[in-house]
Amino acid sequence: MKADTDTIAAIATPPGRGGVGVIRISGKNLHPIAVALLGKLPQPRYATYCKFLDDQGLIIDQGIALYFPNPQSYTGEDVLELQGHGGPAVMNLLLNRCLAAGARLAQPGEFTLRAYLNNKIDLVQAESVADIIEASTAEAARCAVSSLQGHFSAKIDTLVQSLIALRTLVEATLDFPEEDIDQLYTPQITAQIAQIDSQLNRVFQSAQQGNLLQEGIKMVLIGAPNAGKSSLMNQLVEDDVAIVTEIAGTTRDTIERTIAIAGVPIHIVDTAGLRETNDSIERKGIERTLAAIKNANLVLRLIDCSQLALHEMDPIQKYIPTEKPQLTVFNKIDLIVATAKIEETEFGSAIYLSAKTGEGVELLRQKILEIAGWRFNRAGEGIIMARQRHLEALLNAQQHLMSAKALIQAGYQLELLAEELRLAQLNLSSITGEFTADDLLGAIFSQFCIGK
Repeated sequence: MKADTDTIAAIATPPGRGGVGVIRISGKNLHPIAVALLGKLPQPRYATYCKFLDDQGLIIDQGIALYFPNPQSYTGEDVLELQGHGGPAVMNLLLNRCLAAGARLAQPGEFTLRAYLNNKIDLVQAESVADIIEASTAEAARCAVSSLQGHFSAKIDTLVQSLIALRTLVEATLDFPEEDIDQLYTPQITAQIAQIDSQLNRVFQSAQQGNLLQEGIKMVLIGAPNAGKSSLMNQLVEDDVAIVTEIAGTTRDTIERTIAIAGVPIHIVDTAGLRETNDSIERKGIERTLAAIKNANLVLRLIDCSQLALHEMDPIQKYIPTEKPQLTVFNKIDLIVATAKIEETEFGSAIYLSAKTGEGVELLRQKILEIAGWRFNRAGEGIIMARQRHLEALLNAQQHLMSAKALIQAGYQLELLAEELRLAQLNLSSITGEFTADDLLGAIFSQFCIGK
């Protein structure tokens, strides 16, 4: 994919009213547009107070103009930013003036795409721009900033360089088939593969943690009516977001909220109670509960421990797929005068708590993180902000290294070994965008907001 040569413009600040609004313009030569809007080309990298003019020379607004000539700009092209008053009407007038002067409206993520295509940033850094904007916790934001600074990319580059060195050694033996040097280099090749695999595994573990920070955990609360799902939802969210009554079937629809536990986003879904019912509205709610279970990473199965003991069969269990991670919560320990605790059952861990008093809720929070695979790390140190495609590429690279190991153990053919190492390198290089299909780039940048 090649960067377009035309000039693009967009409002770079969020929709709505604000103290300041920003128009961003990027292209090969902004001199004519700057003269049309400002009457001059501002001094590079200096904040210049200007009047923003329409095609009749009348003032649309007044504010600050910043000019960054290529290649020392965000996109690697000439960039002009106009900072005016942040009202929707004046911002749209100014944007339309830019379009009339020769620019076109930017597509979502097009400024960052141009930065990537002009080698200002790699693909991981480009994605981290969107991750910073979308970060729902402080820890996620810190990790995204770390990726923007190139820390993740540096780890991938180290692995790629190690693979290149190993491929050089392997392919050198292919150049001299008459020499019996493959056996000579076998111990060295084996040791290097083991070292690369160890490094790759550490990167993958860090990336898994970062993926949790970015994606979070989708957790659904299910149980019979009046098991205390809404009360537990309110305890976890620390707000009265769900109606709590003694009437069974009060919750008819799913209620979704996001909280953070140790910096990890937890997307909680409170659902309608599961039971047989002739109420058409309640049945609709139950259908949505089943859909929420299907999409969840973790199911919290609530049981009223004053009504159902640990050894008794819970009729709700049949609604949970066997492969779905779940955590059993025995609620209302305040009614049986019991203390909060954790026990192991045939279905996994069980926590005794009181959603009414809050006793045992902290045990639940920690258990949720444990099941999700989170390992506490102060300030996200060493964690890599990773997307699902990064994890898949790292896993694919690991699998090709495993195949390479197997070839050596089986008395390998050098051609097959060289191919496995090439594929491992190709997968790692796809993370930073060195080898990336155009359709993947389109999918990635289409998720950005306009103006970025």
